[in-house]
Amino acid sequence: MTSECANLYLVGFMGTGKTTVGRGVAARLGFEFLDSDHEIERLCGRTVTDIFAQEGEPAFRRYEREFIEHGHPATSQVVACGGGLIVQDGMLELVRGKGVIVCLHASVETILRRTSQSRARPLLEVDDPAERIRTLFAQREPIYARAGTTILTEARPVAEIVNHVLRVYHREARGFQPEVPATP
Repeated sequence: MTSECANLYLVGFMGTGKTTVGRGVAARLGFEFLDSDHEIERLCGRTVTDIFAQEGEPAFRRYEREFIEHGHPATSQVVACGGGLIVQDGMLELVRGKGVIVCLHASVETILRRTSQSRARPLLEVDDPAERIRTLFAQREPIYARAGTTILTEARPVAEIVNHVLRVYHREARGFQPEVPATP
């Protein structure tokens, strides 16, 4: 692959496998792998949990926008996006202008199982995490459905999912032209 390859953005709900699959895809493509949450933590010098606790969710969403707009290279990256990144107004379109989007999907039951042991998910720090997942999933699902090709990640080996993502990426990256921001 050349240095001018379109970025790949993996989107979807928490626990759908964006980080695991993203690492595998990046390795196969020879791209750099970035996790938007980890990059925001690195840039801010605090964990996502701390950002939520100290500044609130709106501040974290601003950091996500800044990361997509200016916080990573424009080519040859696989970016695992936080689950709420594309649900913000205008973010799906912004990401779409930066690269190929693939949405990873799993059932609510699978997501509950995969996230049940995690302490690093501030949106689940509530009395009833299962209900919170169901509510967020229902709110976000229509946006995920518009994002791009959707790939189911449950009950499939990671290697099979990686291969499926690679097929979609190769197909969609061929004609990708990044959107150039208008100059004022």
